[in-house]
Amino acid sequence: MQEALDVFSRDMLRGERLQPEEFNYTVLIGGCGRAGQLKKAFRLYNDMKKRGLDATDATYTALFNACAESPSKQAGLQQALKLEQELRRKNYPLSTITYHALLKTHAITNHLQACIHTLREMLQNGHAVTQETFHYLLMGCLKDKETGFRLALQVWRQMLRSGIVPDSRNYNLLLRTARDCGIGDPALASGVLLRPDRKYEREHASHVKSESGHKDVIDIDLLERQLFIPPDPHSDRQQHSRHSEEESYSRQDSTHLIPVRQTVSLPVDLGDSTAPNLLDLFEGKRGGVVSLGTVDGASDKLALIGGPKGFLEKMAANRLSPDLRTLTLLADTMEPGYQSLQMLLKVAKQHKVKLDVAFFNSVIRRAARAGDPEGAKAVLSVMRQRNVNVDVQTFGSLALGCERQKDGLQLLKDMEEAGFKPNVQVFSTLIGRATRRLDYVYLKTLLKSMSTVGVWPNEVIIRQLEFASQYPPNYNQV
Repeated sequence: MQEALDVFSRDMLRGERLQPEEFNYTVLIGGCGRAGQLKKAFRLYNDMKKRGLDATDATYTALFNACAESPSKQAGLQQALKLEQELRRKNYPLSTITYHALLKTHAITNHLQACIHTLREMLQNGHAVTQETFHYLLMGCLKDKETGFRLALQVWRQMLRSGIVPDSRNYNLLLRTARDCGIGDPALASGVLLRPDRKYEREHASHVKSESGHKDVIDIDLLERQLFIPPDPHSDRQQHSRHSEEESYSRQDSTHLIPVRQTVSLPVDLGDSTAPNLLDLFEGKRGGVVSLGTVDGASDKLALIGGPKGFLEKMAANRLSPDLRTLTLLADTMEPGYQSLQMLLKVAKQHKVKLDVAFFNSVIRRAARAGDPEGAKAVLSVMRQRNVNVDVQTFGSLALGCERQKDGLQLLKDMEEAGFKPNVQVFSTLIGRATRRLDYVYLKTLLKSMSTVGVWPNEVIIRQLEFASQYPPNYNQV
C-alpha cells in the first residue's frame, strides 16, 4: 500500500506532473481502508477536494469502509459521522452499496440503534432491503452483549417478514450472537419473541421493494419500538432482573432462555430436532412454545433456535450448507463432549468441510472450560488422525483445564517438546487457574518459568496477581 502511495505522490504528481483523476484517488482510498489507514484515506479525500475533483459513490463507499476497518473504532465513528453530515449538507443521494458501507460502519463502531436510523433513511429513499442489509443489522446486535441475542432474534423475524431468505453469513452471525450475547430480561424477551404476528399485521406499514421485486411489509417505527423497549423504572421485577444480570455478567456468565412446554422440560439432545424452535415460530409454524424458561450458557441459547441439528436443518431448508465458520461456531455453542465432536465431524464429512486447527481449538476450549481436561486432551488424537498440526493457541486452550501445578508444568513441557515457546497468553491462562484456587506454590512456579523463558507479564497477569495478593499465603489451606 505504501508503495502505491509513493508512486502516486512521487512519480505521478511530482515527477511527471500528471493531473490525477477521481478514480486514482478512489482506488487509493479503498486500499488505505483495507489496510486500516483511516487518516491517509481521508487525507487523500481532502486532497481530492482541493483539486476540484468530484467524489463518486465508489469514493464515499471506500471512505465509509475505511471508517469501519479502522483499528480505532472511536476515530472511525467520528470520521463517519462527519462524512454523513457533509453528505446531508450537499443533499447527495447515496446508492444502496454506499448505504450498506454506512450500515457496516455503524454496526462495527457504533450500535444497533444507529443502524436502524440508517435503515429508515434507506427505506425513505426507496432502496431495496437485501440479505446484506440484514447482515449488517445482525452485526449491530453483537455490540449489545447484554441483550444482543434477543435483538438478533427480532431482526431475524423481521428479515423473514420482509420475504428475504437468510444466507450463510446471516446464519453464522445468529450463531455469533448466541455465543457472545445475552437475552436480557426474561419476561421482556418472552413478551417480544412469543407475541403473535396479528398485532404487526394490524399496524400501519410502509411498503418497500425487496430483491425479488414484490412488495413486502417493513414498519420501521414498529421495529424500532420493539427492539428498543425502555425499562419500567417502577417494576421491582425488572430492577431485580437487571441487578441479577449485572452480577452474573461480572462472573462472565449470563442469564439466558430456552423454550419450554407447559409440562415438559427441554433436554439438550444432539440427535433430536423435535425440541421447540423459535425460528419455526417466526416462520408462522405453530409450535409448542408457550413460555420461556431461564437457564444459563451458550448451549441453551442454541437450543432456543433448534439446537445443532435443528439449526443445520434450517440451513438445509434454505439450500445452504454449513461452512468452516458455521461448524466452529457450533463447536463454541454446543454442549461440550465426545458426542458433540462426533456429530460435527460427521457434518464436516457430509458437506466436505476441511476442519482446521481453529475448529479443534474451540472444541478443546469448550471441554477444558467445562471441567473435562481429559476430554480436551482426547481431541489431540483426533487432530493427529486428520493430520491437523497444533499451534500455540491449542496449548492456550488446553491451559484452561490445568487446575493443578503438575498439569500446568506438564503443559509447558509438552509445548517445549512440540517446539513452541509459551507466550504471555498461555501463562496468563495458567496463572488464572492457579489464582482461582489461590495455589501460591503453583503461582510462584509459573512466575519462575516466565522468568526462565523471558516472558514479561501483561496487565491481565498483574491484575491476577493483585487479586491473589489480597489473601494470606495459607488461605487455601484453611
